[in-house]
Amino acid sequence: MTNGAAGHNTAGPVHQAWPGLIAAYRDRLPVEDTWTPITLLEGGTPLIHAKRLSEQTGCTVHLKVEGLNPTGSFKDRGMTMAVTDAIARGQQAVLCASTGNTSASAAAYAAKAGITCAVLIPQGKIAMGKLAQAVMHGAKIIQVEGNFDDCLELARKLTADYPTIALVNSVNPVRIEGQKTAAFEIIDVLGTAPDVHSLPVGNAGNITAYWRGYREYHRDGLSDRLPRMLGTQAAGAAPLVSGHPVSNPETIATAIRIGSPASWNSAVEAQEQSDGRFLAATDDEILAAYRLVAAAEGVFVEPASAASIAGLLKSIDDGWVKPGSTVVCTVTGNGLKDPDTALKGMPEVTPIPVDPAAVVAKLGLG
Repeated sequence: MTNGAAGHNTAGPVHQAWPGLIAAYRDRLPVEDTWTPITLLEGGTPLIHAKRLSEQTGCTVHLKVEGLNPTGSFKDRGMTMAVTDAIARGQQAVLCASTGNTSASAAAYAAKAGITCAVLIPQGKIAMGKLAQAVMHGAKIIQVEGNFDDCLELARKLTADYPTIALVNSVNPVRIEGQKTAAFEIIDVLGTAPDVHSLPVGNAGNITAYWRGYREYHRDGLSDRLPRMLGTQAAGAAPLVSGHPVSNPETIATAIRIGSPASWNSAVEAQEQSDGRFLAATDDEILAAYRLVAAAEGVFVEPASAASIAGLLKSIDDGWVKPGSTVVCTVTGNGLKDPDTALKGMPEVTPIPVDPAAVVAKLGLG
């Protein structure tokens, strides 16, 4: 029933608005009752059935689309926790080492909290869409003569020496706590865990977090099974596949160009405990999956995100994933983070006359 004078619905809201992940899962997170969450209403991202990928693989495939978080990546799940924790502890600034997505997220949440954010970035090879976000949110950008691993080591030393600065990389344990909520959301939708969960692996915090979330729900009787964890690294940055650090990692997938993952041990634990696997995908395989998920499913992701799709396709081919399995692929970041990759090889666009027949001919429909 509506109020005719005001034109407002007086029957109450049609649905309950998403409150942000701390409010949604507060009883499962290390947050004190007196703390005020620093939130941009992160989490609650869609789990989209991938019809054509399902047909191609013979599985039931769902995409957990983390690029629809506020800053366009899964990093927001951990960052709401890290910045909330920093404010509660009276810290005055946040610091991170980043290849892009962490910097965007840290800068946004620091801006929301009204504190300083500093970002250490490796020299060159950063997706500019991500750096632009950090700049717009007011972060102080510091370029380091080295790779991501050098930046992270410097960040660790700085925050150890200056305790008023919070380190908000995934080595911060509350980051993992926030990220585990994605596993909760998947089970909340599906009713149980998938048979296989596929995701990209760079610094390895995300595979650690998902496994923690799945185990917690299973422990509490909210899922009757646990998934096998499938972690895919870029072939040029695959330390977990080779079993040793990579000193000069190289891949087009900048978000996972990491040679020595900070969460190495916990990622291996997730793989071993779940009877999972790590594998490597070439840049060509990642780019093929990147184009496939955009063209076939309407989901535009950044290249690193597509590693989860590439890993699934390789695992179908070698028989590790069986037909009929239920599979969730996490696509970790939005394609708008790295538009340059999408535009490479784009055919030249030539003008046509202002004529419907010319449009029909161009479309090959005449």
